[in-house]
Amino acid sequence: MPLTPYEFEPDPSLFNKHAFRQQLAKAKSSSISLFKQTIKSVQDKLDQRFLEGADIRDLVHGRAWFIDQLLSVVWEQFEWPDNNISLLAVGGYGRGELHPHSDIDLLILLRNDDDTPYRDSLERLITFMWDISLDIGHSVRSLSDCEREAKADITVATNLLENRTIVGPDNLREEMVERLGTDHMWSNSEFFEAKWQEQIKRHYKYNNNEYNLEPNIKSSPGGLRDIQMIGWVAKRHFGTHTLEGLMREGFLTESEVRIMEQGQAFLWQVRYALHMTAKRAEDRLLFDHQRTLAELFGYADNDERLAVEQFMRRYYRVVMSLTELNDVLLQHFDDAILQSRHEAKIEILNKRFQIVNHKIEATHSRVFENNPFALLEIFLLMAQNPQIESVRASTIRLLRDNRHLIDESFRQDIRHSSLFMELLRSPGNVARQLRRMSRYGILGKYLPEFGYAIGLMQHDLFHIYTVDAHTLLLLKFMHCFQKEEARKEFPFASQIFLRLPKRELAYIAGLYHDIGKGRGGNHSELGAKDVLLFCERHHISKHDARLVSWLVEHHLLMSMTAQKKDISDPEVIQEFVMTVRDESRLNYLYILTVADINATNPSLWNSWRATLLQQLYVESKRALRRGLENPVDRKEWIDETQQDALVYLKKWGLEETRIWPLWNMLGEEYFLQDSAREIAFQTEQILKHKEPDMPLVLVTNPNKVEQVGGTKVFIYTKEQNHLFAATVAAMEQLGLNIHDSRISTSSNGYSLDTYIVLESNDEPIRDIARIEEIKQVLIEELDDPADYNDIVQRRTPRQLKHFTMPTQVIISNDPVSQRTLLEVITPDRPGLLARIGRIFVEMDINLLTAKIVTLGERVEDIFVITDQNLGPIGDPQVCEKLRSRICHDLDEQVTNGY
Repeated sequence: MPLTPYEFEPDPSLFNKHAFRQQLAKAKSSSISLFKQTIKSVQDKLDQRFLEGADIRDLVHGRAWFIDQLLSVVWEQFEWPDNNISLLAVGGYGRGELHPHSDIDLLILLRNDDDTPYRDSLERLITFMWDISLDIGHSVRSLSDCEREAKADITVATNLLENRTIVGPDNLREEMVERLGTDHMWSNSEFFEAKWQEQIKRHYKYNNNEYNLEPNIKSSPGGLRDIQMIGWVAKRHFGTHTLEGLMREGFLTESEVRIMEQGQAFLWQVRYALHMTAKRAEDRLLFDHQRTLAELFGYADNDERLAVEQFMRRYYRVVMSLTELNDVLLQHFDDAILQSRHEAKIEILNKRFQIVNHKIEATHSRVFENNPFALLEIFLLMAQNPQIESVRASTIRLLRDNRHLIDESFRQDIRHSSLFMELLRSPGNVARQLRRMSRYGILGKYLPEFGYAIGLMQHDLFHIYTVDAHTLLLLKFMHCFQKEEARKEFPFASQIFLRLPKRELAYIAGLYHDIGKGRGGNHSELGAKDVLLFCERHHISKHDARLVSWLVEHHLLMSMTAQKKDISDPEVIQEFVMTVRDESRLNYLYILTVADINATNPSLWNSWRATLLQQLYVESKRALRRGLENPVDRKEWIDETQQDALVYLKKWGLEETRIWPLWNMLGEEYFLQDSAREIAFQTEQILKHKEPDMPLVLVTNPNKVEQVGGTKVFIYTKEQNHLFAATVAAMEQLGLNIHDSRISTSSNGYSLDTYIVLESNDEPIRDIARIEEIKQVLIEELDDPADYNDIVQRRTPRQLKHFTMPTQVIISNDPVSQRTLLEVITPDRPGLLARIGRIFVEMDINLLTAKIVTLGERVEDIFVITDQNLGPIGDPQVCEKLRSRICHDLDEQVTNGY
């Protein structure tokens, strides 16, 4: 809704209609060219004024005023037989708002249904407007058409609600408004309910989150559409066109008017800049434009934060305040429009609060002023009373008006800390109440360190939410682990969470795990210190405080160990459990890790990661129960696996005299990588393989993918150059995502390679025909690996192009294992593994294993390599050449966009 009624003072310096008519009279045959040139000239003036810092309202209303003048001249170019036709501005243009490339919504309104007298002129009018490059959205309707279509479609009714006559008799518009009034269609309650449901669906499309990585400034929560929503309801119910009118009705305070005015002005600035930069009607704040807009608005990189992060933080904070205000006003409208039809059902909770029609309400206006502890108590009551659906608008406003009472003395008061801990210990939906506390500005006041993180983004594709949004989503996942439905999606996490003795400790660790971000230094260490102070203030025992602090400091330990290390290696498990030390830490850490991954980016959680974490948890629990002083013996592990595998093989009719000669050639590493049953199956298939010169390719049966978390591809073939490069190139051509690979060579010159793959949508392969396709393609490609297809040449996805970074290569030698560790950190892109594999071949490097870790827009892949003699690569010159070659080839690929 316009902040003031649409009134723009004529601006001859922008456009002079009289002078333009004179030019037009002289132009005659070149009139189209003159119109187009004038439109461009006026837009250039407006753009220049924008860059010079002009009031955004003058620019947005100014363009609408100019189009009004221009269209009135266009209308004059055609003959109209009578006064029963008018040209109206509707929708956003009807509000007098036009950004550089906004659609110009027009209604050609006829008094009568028969459009025959106007048809020829109308066709030429519309064609002419297109010819002069006006972005029009138009409809031709009679009065009865408007009435019928508005009654059938709330979107049409809303569009027609905002209207102005540009040219023609205004009484046509007045009659249309009369016909569309509440006496004829869409009562106030029906209109409000329909628009509210419309907003709910729109917000759901954007995950009900203001903090989308590439938000839509018009349609995302807290965007311009939320402001317009208030305007539509206000106009329909109260007959007011302005925020001041809502203030007079008692639905807005002066400070709220200021918030909405400032918020709309900021979003208008961003939208104007987006249109100007994109040179089209663009409302998505894409990565393509975020950096440009940050620079345009004067932000600069500093030691703590990138310019784009500073700009986006301001955006997020603005839309969050608008979302909060939208929430207040819609609750008010609900009370005034919908709930007024029903008799109030009141349930008294205590002297301070009551429930009115499933909404909690303060019993009087000075509740928080007289009882500051009630600022926390209200959320505890909601957690304890699940029948409470929301907070009454008047009480939301009281919360906002009194949150300044939360100061240092408030935080140190044991009554208040006890209430907060009681909330965290509540069996109710703790996560939902903490989200409400954040929405109404209470949580950031009570925990200033959390307040600092509000709107704090990290400019990458791995962390797709701001720190505060991610934290609250993590808590939501924790709460969901105790629900019945979680037993299907997160069965292991659900079992462990329900066994936690003190779930509030998990919530506290979740609250603080990322709270140190954006302050410089190691965020885990900063958070660990912060949470100790929290525990001290909230009188948590020293034992529990140490546990929570340890969890915050090591919250990345489990995910990094599972994803970056070989968890089939007993030494890796022992190193991990020596840090964890006990089962209680392990349980809490597992819950925190699963919730953290899911709340970081929905695309990160898949069956493969779930299986890795579960395997690490199970092996670690076994090691802890065995005792830290009794680590598993490597030789004992291998012997046990072989004996178990022999049981299966004998049952299947294979004799030991055939088995042991093969096993003796495979090497010890092979027996650490898989279960006894899997080793038995592979052994059986190798021994049955009748064509030793042809590759043997085994793919996991679809019914067994859950056991390994993905689809396992096992390849047994003669060792040759280009084998790894050819294999990964074929898999990438097949559209498979590789998540893990193990490469080993038998003493008789055969390669035993195992890959864990998922489809491009991160789902295991469940179709038999697809499995046969994979087998066939790999057999054909590996029959002659040196002749493999060209590396896949798909373009780098749009989003990834905005997160380019120089490739980092870290090379280190392990004196114990006598191997070289190569870590490659680089932007993700198609064909990456095949390129690295080709470099290995050309530099005579032997690959043993590869750990593939994709984190949003970047990969952190780890390769265990040796020289041709199976020793570490000790020559510094060779290491430097390898590092330089990988960096050059991969960075050149990013630069070229392939």
